[in-house]
Amino acid sequence: MSDPVGWELAEKVGVAVADRVGRRDASSSGYRPDPLVADFEELTAEAEVLVGQATGLVSQAGPARARVTDRAGWVRANVASFRRMLAPLTDRLGDRMPKSAAAAKVTRTLTGVEVGALLGWMSTRVLGQYDLLIVDDDSATEQDLVYYVGPNVVTLEQRFGFPPREFRLWLALHEVTHRAQFTGVPWLRGHFLSLVEASLGSIEPDPKRFVSTLRRVAEEVRSGRNPLDEGGLVSLLATAEQQELLSRIGGMMSLLEGHGDVTMDRAGADRIPSAPRFGRVLQERRARASGPAKLVQKLIGLDAKLKQYEQGERFIRTVEGLGGPDELARVWERPEHLPTLAEIRDPAAWMRRIGAPVPGGAAAAS
Repeated sequence: MSDPVGWELAEKVGVAVADRVGRRDASSSGYRPDPLVADFEELTAEAEVLVGQATGLVSQAGPARARVTDRAGWVRANVASFRRMLAPLTDRLGDRMPKSAAAAKVTRTLTGVEVGALLGWMSTRVLGQYDLLIVDDDSATEQDLVYYVGPNVVTLEQRFGFPPREFRLWLALHEVTHRAQFTGVPWLRGHFLSLVEASLGSIEPDPKRFVSTLRRVAEEVRSGRNPLDEGGLVSLLATAEQQELLSRIGGMMSLLEGHGDVTMDRAGADRIPSAPRFGRVLQERRARASGPAKLVQKLIGLDAKLKQYEQGERFIRTVEGLGGPDELARVWERPEHLPTLAEIRDPAAWMRRIGAPVPGGAAAAS
């Protein structure tokens, strides 16, 4: 069996793209990792205490570990994560690789360049990330890490005059909240990974479907609609069964991202007076993407991910407004209590499904 993705090439291309951006970005040319390492180690520990107090979620996996990396390091870490996560799909695709060695090499080269270019571009945007994909014991020290992409952090601080300690604690609060979710709710990690595995396992590659989908995208764009707005190319290629899984995954991710943003603001309220400005700047930064960058965001569903933050926040605030924090806490009780994407947009429907009292006339969140 031959792997359909040239992962080694993907890493080389991604690192090359990240390095090229780094050489062009004068605002991060003076970046030095040591001060950030010390800061993020301290602030990640502080964030863990604050998040626990704000959410009641306590990690069952020990203290959070911070890792400051550059863009190339982020690419390498995510190539490894993608390779692990996509294994159920790539293992099956390997059986369908061309029999010709030359043709198989071309396929691996193309996919390696595409994946690498995508990750290289994303490495210029990411500020922090929690890597939850623990799947083996051999590389435990390289997993369950809270990453911070140092050059990107420093670039924003310098460009907008952010107070560094405040901004770094603000970032740490969001990422540590994600870790608290996945290590403080005993069933959540396994449930999420099972949904991802099920969605990948249901995919049957069909070149004709891919071509017809691209044709439909072009036709709808010409009609003034953008079918990529809701979830990128992946959602358009999904079957009805996969759409149901994507709805469950999308609802879960909206909840987690919204919960991360709400917790970030609440837990740091006394320590981060600049938080409202940080939020405004990042929202404007997301909205300013244009041209090729905007197209990439839509193709990979990043625009839809950005909506997850807003819709998830509205869901949380609406549920708390209607039923209080105790009703919201029921999302962590069992997998069946997680909202679907439709319920994220209609919190009252979620409350009715789980048997919570809903005041009359409750409005949807979207």
